[in-house]
Amino acid sequence: MQVSVESGDGLQRTLKVQVPSEQVDGKVDEKLREMRGQVRLQGFRPGKVPMKVVEKRYGPQVRSEVLDEVVRTTYSEALEQESLRPAGTPDIQPLTVEPGKDLEYEARFEVIPDIEVEGIESIELERPAVDIEAADVDRILDRLRRQHAEYTEVERAAAEGDRVTIDFDGRVDGEEFEGNQGEDVEVTLGDGQMPGPFEEALTGMQAGDQKTIRYTFPDGFPDTTIAGREAEFAVTMKKVEAPELPEADEAFAETLGIEGGVEALRTRIAESLERERDQAVRSRIKNQVMNALVERHEVTLPRTLVDQEIEQVREQTLEQMRQAGAAGDDPDLPADRFEEEAQRRVKLGLLVNEVVRANSIEIDPERMQSALQRIAAGYEQPQQVMQHYLQNQEAMQSLQLQVMEDQVVDWVLERASVVEKPMSLDALTSGVEDEDSTETKNGQESE
Repeated sequence: MQVSVESGDGLQRTLKVQVPSEQVDGKVDEKLREMRGQVRLQGFRPGKVPMKVVEKRYGPQVRSEVLDEVVRTTYSEALEQESLRPAGTPDIQPLTVEPGKDLEYEARFEVIPDIEVEGIESIELERPAVDIEAADVDRILDRLRRQHAEYTEVERAAAEGDRVTIDFDGRVDGEEFEGNQGEDVEVTLGDGQMPGPFEEALTGMQAGDQKTIRYTFPDGFPDTTIAGREAEFAVTMKKVEAPELPEADEAFAETLGIEGGVEALRTRIAESLERERDQAVRSRIKNQVMNALVERHEVTLPRTLVDQEIEQVREQTLEQMRQAGAAGDDPDLPADRFEEEAQRRVKLGLLVNEVVRANSIEIDPERMQSALQRIAAGYEQPQQVMQHYLQNQEAMQSLQLQVMEDQVVDWVLERASVVEKPMSLDALTSGVEDEDSTETKNGQESE
């Protein structure tokens, strides 16, 4: 086998491969002889069909199959021989495929760029230091009480915590849009069921009041036809109901399936908050690590991978729009809308893969099992969920990627500078920093 490589613009490569005719023709002849003993044709006894007849009838098909097989195997061998790492699927074009002549083909592709991940020791990370306070438990306990509240209709202006019933009709520039109308819609003020400005406008209205509420949809709103545009909602307040919260006592704990009274309930809440805190801390640190990798390294990106990622992000966006009922018949989602996000994803993927490759990091089976059990535990039938992952290659690959990213984060944490940053639980989970948590705790670095 003869192999040559030509470099094109940037990461473009053209791999030319020549395979001796004997290697191809020999395989074709071998397969045809194997077939001869199995071919059944009228007028011939089994296994006695002349080779010329077998060649005439099955030769082209067999040769096509052999060519595909030879190209596939020699392409892999040529990549290994030339130490090439292609990005994406190659464009393979046959040059010579006639019987009796050497097989020649060329493969065009982009290669994975050479990357050197360095400067990890100079990365500075902040680890949120969050204690679960009694006030955090009180807040969740109050939320549980509100969820089990009984409502009584009142004749006064609506206030935070009240449940209101409204009709609304929204228009953008006088035109209707998906989900613009609602009748007898119940909204608990302060629960975030509707955008904050909308709920604030409902506060102070009484039953029978009518009001026009103006609201500007965010630029990233799933329905691109109204994203960033102002809507006018004609709202009618039909009912205001005040909540009556149950007492936080043993009877309330029992309604939640907790034995041991309020203290047992508070303990269960605290444990749940600790798990939430640990996950949020891990997420914050992971985001910092990934951002640091992206910001500190310049990488030439294969266009092939960026285009593939754009299509993936576009499909994810479409699916979100479908679930929100905002996809429509033909949503306008131009590729350049997803260019920046796709580039970042590709760059991050290349950097993570390089850390894994250069440091021989292997997937941890125990972490894989723990991650799978953690996902399955959130479903009513965890065994079926685990079985689904074990039988679904795409799902398992996605989980493996998450676990490997976590292992890369740990690898960076062992080498980077990490300081503790005091923070409240609310600031951690909401993403809004506390005013009194801007200074790190004694400037102490973690081991």
